[in-house]
Amino acid sequence: MEQFVFWLIVLAICAVVELITMGLTSVWFAGGALVAACISLVCPFFWVQVIAFIVVSVLLLIFTKPIAVKFFNKGRIKTNAESLIGQRAIVVSEIDNLKGIGEVTVSGLDWSARTEEDGLVIPEKAVVVIKRIEGVKLIVELDESLKGLVKLEKSDVLLSPEHIEEQDD
Repeated sequence: MEQFVFWLIVLAICAVVELITMGLTSVWFAGGALVAACISLVCPFFWVQVIAFIVVSVLLLIFTKPIAVKFFNKGRIKTNAESLIGQRAIVVSEIDNLKGIGEVTVSGLDWSARTEEDGLVIPEKAVVVIKRIEGVKLIVELDESLKGLVKLEKSDVLLSPEHIEEQDD
């Protein structure tokens, strides 16, 4: 009977830790403790209870945590910046990383923009897709559906005499 009480205490501790942290980790160990408590009623060997506790806890953690995380994050609202990723934007000022210029409009707001690839120039009025955000700049790439229609150029900074002289040194 004292082993049963031990497992109930473990279960209670895991439940309290889960309530405090809401980390979806210790709840699986509470499940393992519950199974171990039930086993303690029919099997007096503590090592069997411990093995059951470990196996059930690990199995619950591996197989049910991804489902639970997906369920709990379903109603999560992205921040304003996160919601921009994957959206399309219109280039309002030519994007050229080497010149340090570029601006897009998305959802009625203007953002500084850069491409993932240096030396690539995206012209004004092109449609781009937002890949990620770095600080206050959107990192974009040309929309796949427009890649054959929009002529991308290499930055004229690469072709400038100063740049060529720097490469020769």
